[in-house]
Amino acid sequence: MAKEKRGDCILAIDAGTQSIRAIAVDLKGNLYDSVKTPLDPYFSTNPGWAEQDPEYYWKILCQTTKKFFAKTKVPRDAFTGVTLTTQRNTVINLDKNGKPLRPAIVWLDQRKARNESWPSLPLRTALRAINMLETVEHSYRECEANWIRQNQAEIWGKTDKFVFLSGYFINRLIGEFVDSTASQVGYIPFDYKTHAWAAPSDMKWKMFPIEPEKLVRIVEPAELMGAITKKASQETGIPAGLPLVSAGADKACEVLGAGCLSPEIACLSYGTTATVETTNEKYVEVIPFLPPYPSAVPGSYNTEIMIYRGFWMVSWFKKEFGLREQQIAQKRKIPPEALFDELIRDIPPGSMGLTLQPYWTPGVKVPGPEAKGAIIGFGDVHTRAHIYRAILEGLAYALKEGALRTEKRNKVKIEKIRVAGGGSQSRVAMQLTADIFNMPAEKPHTPETSALGAAIDAAVGLKYFTDFSGAIRSMTRVGEVYEPAGESARVYQELFEKVYLRMYAKLQPLYDDIRSITGYPARH
Repeated sequence: MAKEKRGDCILAIDAGTQSIRAIAVDLKGNLYDSVKTPLDPYFSTNPGWAEQDPEYYWKILCQTTKKFFAKTKVPRDAFTGVTLTTQRNTVINLDKNGKPLRPAIVWLDQRKARNESWPSLPLRTALRAINMLETVEHSYRECEANWIRQNQAEIWGKTDKFVFLSGYFINRLIGEFVDSTASQVGYIPFDYKTHAWAAPSDMKWKMFPIEPEKLVRIVEPAELMGAITKKASQETGIPAGLPLVSAGADKACEVLGAGCLSPEIACLSYGTTATVETTNEKYVEVIPFLPPYPSAVPGSYNTEIMIYRGFWMVSWFKKEFGLREQQIAQKRKIPPEALFDELIRDIPPGSMGLTLQPYWTPGVKVPGPEAKGAIIGFGDVHTRAHIYRAILEGLAYALKEGALRTEKRNKVKIEKIRVAGGGSQSRVAMQLTADIFNMPAEKPHTPETSALGAAIDAAVGLKYFTDFSGAIRSMTRVGEVYEPAGESARVYQELFEKVYLRMYAKLQPLYDDIRSITGYPARH
């Protein structure tokens, strides 16, 4: 460990989908004086669109950090660095002066580009032969840059830099166009194996045709990127000259903050999107042809299985079935989720046979583009409480399936699970996760694992630690542990093996027929 002063702290800024947070983190992983400002996630001018004003994001960041420095009891001279983690795949077009040319396209956006003359017929034939054509065409349509080129050619022509939200914030903070390799998650010509921009001959330049000069310089996590400018200091309240250290996207930082440094420890994230991730020094595609993402540890990879709608399903339930709890919660000034936990306290494991498959949004490969959500096993005993519990169980089943697939591809047995994200605050969700996985479910000592992971990157970058192992030993620890209950674990194992794992294969032909008959999800 490098020499430290008493009270040395790092300012971690976490810009998620729902809020921006500023938190002081010390070298023991203690978090102080957090300030959280809610965000309007997006506005929509057309069905399926999700956009936000980049200046709005910056205004909220400035508001948050100014409030933080007005509130914090940590002396300003105790801060030795700043770091930043943001939501993934929210993209911004900037002109030559660094000004936004249009609203940011948020990762939740559902617009699609048109498949035009690419891929060529010979390439289409080759891709079809290896069962990759639909995946490649899907990626081309999902690429925001393709949509802008097709529909707003003038804006694309004026675009000097095409950046993620992280790159936009970094430019506003230090005046440089630079970003972390661990933030490059999206439809861009990035080589996920080498953690660099793709080679000139790589097909990605055809799939995501972004001119190289429009892309920013990328550095590895834990590298010094620059210093807070005088202008940024005036706007944010962050001391001028403070070094900004690169971290990564929120999911990558979450895995690091949960202390998951090797493939035998899985990080389950119960966020808006639910994921199961491991950190691996080897490049492993858990789903063939879908790459692992860059880890917040330089040179490492995060294998990831994603349940796109994740804990969004809790919000869905709250909106569609939870009006009563919302009203009571408002009066009692508590989160509605606390009442939902009470609601299902007496529902037995397995929800009296009600089993949910959480594919409310189709996938690309696993599940496929035809996939739909399903709830089976209804009987006259079932209430909305059973549906709520089935949602939580279905998410845990899906993550367990993902964990088993990860184990098989990594060739490493998962021995520990750490649970992060907002959903980890539900005691019921934690207990049934332990039961479904049939192993202890460990909760990190703080729910702010993304901010903590970013701070770990900063601590290593500022030379407080010689390596990530030492930083993790000092800055992360396990808080609560939920042990599996024997009988519940047995019930879940049977339901998982005999029902859940068979659902998709059994229902897939019906999903295909529904898609053909109704046109939803649309075929392109």
